[in-house]
Amino acid sequence: MTHTTRVLVVADETAPQLHRSEVRDLEPDLVVSCGDLPFDYLEYLVSVLNVPLVFVPGNHDPALPPRRRRPLEPGSFSWEAHHGGGPRPHGCQNIDERIVDIAGLRVAGLGGCIRYNDGPNQYTQRQMTRRSLMLETRARARRRNVDLLVTHAPPAGCGDGSDAAHQGIHALHRLARVLAPRYLLHGHIHPYGIEQPDRRIGHTTVVNVVPYKVMEIEI
Repeated sequence: MTHTTRVLVVADETAPQLHRSEVRDLEPDLVVSCGDLPFDYLEYLVSVLNVPLVFVPGNHDPALPPRRRRPLEPGSFSWEAHHGGGPRPHGCQNIDERIVDIAGLRVAGLGGCIRYNDGPNQYTQRQMTRRSLMLETRARARRRNVDLLVTHAPPAGCGDGSDAAHQGIHALHRLARVLAPRYLLHGHIHPYGIEQPDRRIGHTTVVNVVPYKVMEIEI
């Protein structure tokens, strides 16, 4: 018997239609953020919708404090949301370099973008490869493919840009093949009102979610 999980995915641009009480009419089971959104916007969504929210940081987000090395429980608040060490969105789970089982889905996260200046949450291609291999190792230990791979930047050559700030991540091609998610969800590339086509890496559909999308995923 199949079950559908309804997911609200947001990234990079605040959507006025979501910053109203009518957002409840979307009735998501889970909210996913691909980064670069004001933390109070995420806190509003998690508060109004009263469902779990997971996120990865983008290059315009502040650096977050180190995480305590323990699994996140589905529906629980993040450790970062209740301890000192800088700003973070309260009531939200940072899944950067992590895999969580939540709302019936297995979700993996890899935040940040390719380094183009000295700002936070930026990495070289080599550093991204190391980070993705860590995530791959954690996925193998779970012995089940993930449903969603949540990233801030897109894979290289798969909806990215030509300028230094918007290059895609080479390592995401291997990560998508190994983790075999149904969807790779990313932000970082602003469509400026132009509909962005979905792309494919093997059996994985790559989706630019800016500013938001509502998805129904059968499990």
